[in-house]
Amino acid sequence: MLLKSLFPFQFELFGDRYHYHYIFETLAFIIGVRLYYFYKKGIKDPISDENRLWIMLGAMLGALIGSRVIAVLETPEVLHHLSFSVLYQSKTIVGGLLGGLFGVELIKKIIGVNVASGDVYVIPILVALIIGRIGCFSMGTDEPTYGIPSHFFTGMDLGDGILRHPIMLYEMVYLILLIFLFNGLKNKTLINGDRFKLLMVLYFLFRFWVEFIKPYHSLFLNLSSIHWSALFIFIYYYKFIIRISKQILHKQ
Repeated sequence: MLLKSLFPFQFELFGDRYHYHYIFETLAFIIGVRLYYFYKKGIKDPISDENRLWIMLGAMLGALIGSRVIAVLETPEVLHHLSFSVLYQSKTIVGGLLGGLFGVELIKKIIGVNVASGDVYVIPILVALIIGRIGCFSMGTDEPTYGIPSHFFTGMDLGDGILRHPIMLYEMVYLILLIFLFNGLKNKTLINGDRFKLLMVLYFLFRFWVEFIKPYHSLFLNLSSIHWSALFIFIYYYKFIIRISKQILHKQ
């Protein structure tokens, strides 16, 4: 009952009320970038600083476009009255990662970088995602990241008087487990780029399954744009998935 009275978390400034989410979004970006530079200092980077900046620019532009496109496709009905305002306000991290991936690959082809560049971003991305999800959680049902009604013991009233799956909390727990996983892999010998591929596959795997306990809209074949994005990533990385699966089975 206490949480019901708190969602969404807001603060007052000059007589107006604002969501804390915007603060967490900004913090996620700032801390993510700072962590990237921290981890970059500890590696021998085969990519020059100038090319790294181009790659980051490609990632940000790709993420900007991808996050909006996939978010709009989450509610296909919006396409009938799509406006700049709707497009600007719509965003999802799944689209951000997908668009960022292709933004990076495009810019790498343009500047002639042929080596994998993503491993150094793994922990910064995970930390930024966790901070961002704290912001999503603070929004309650004001942002469509909540789950379907549930009588499971984790069910929580996020502001609409209905016990729901707190998807944002589930995701935060999962992301923390991934940080432990990648810390455990820190001293393992892996092919350059495998850590980033593993992050993408595991994150999209989580998003694929958790989408079924969210009130999603079907885009095609009763699957949402998030489902299709995840399936696209699985196909894009199918060679990596097969190789890693064989290595795990061989060790067993």
